[in-house]
Amino acid sequence: MRSLGAVLLAAGASSRFDRGNKLLADIEGRPMVRVVAETLLGAGCIEEVLVVTGHEAEAVARALDGLPVRFVFNGDWREGMGGSIARGVASLPATLDGAVIVPGDMPFLTAGLIETLAARFQERDGGCIVFPANAAGEQRNPVIWPRSRFALLEGLSGPEGGKRLLRELTHACSAVLVEDDTALRDVDVPDDVARR
Repeated sequence: MRSLGAVLLAAGASSRFDRGNKLLADIEGRPMVRVVAETLLGAGCIEEVLVVTGHEAEAVARALDGLPVRFVFNGDWREGMGGSIARGVASLPATLDGAVIVPGDMPFLTAGLIETLAARFQERDGGCIVFPANAAGEQRNPVIWPRSRFALLEGLSGPEGGKRLLRELTHACSAVLVEDDTALRDVDVPDDVARR
C-alpha cells in the first residue's frame, strides 16, 4: 500500500468571509477547520495530518485541540497559498509516498471521497497526480500529489497554489469523476456554510 499524508491548509485570512476567520465558523457545533481535520483523520488511507497555520494560528490550533495532528507555521501566509503548500509538503515525513493537499474551507468533504481518490492513486502505482472532477470535467480539490512531484510543490509561492502545475502536468494526472459535487464545495462567504 502507498502511504499518504495530508496537508491541511489553514493559514489564510478569509478575506471574502465577512464574519471573521471562516475556518473557525460553526458547522453543526464544531469549527470548520476541525470538521475538515476530523474527516481526514477518519480516512483510513491517511497516515498523518499536518496543519499549516498562519493567520490566527493560536485560535486555529485551539480549534483542533485534542486531535492527533501536527502543526507547521507559515510566517509568509499573507503572500498566499503557494507558500503554505510548500511549507507543508517540505515538513512531511520522508516515508510517505504522496500528499493530499486539502484546503481548510471544505467542510462537506467526506472520508469516502478521500479514500476513492487514494484508491486511484494506488491503481496508478503512486506515480500519478489524482484529483476529483465535477460533472463538467473541471478539476476540484483535494489533490493527491506523488512524492516524485514534491520538489515542484516545495518551490511554490504567492497566491497561485498548484493550478499552474496541474496545467503543465496534464499528462501525469488522473481525474476521478464525482457526480454529486457536494463534497467538493468550499466556503467563501457565510451563505456557503448553509448551502448543501
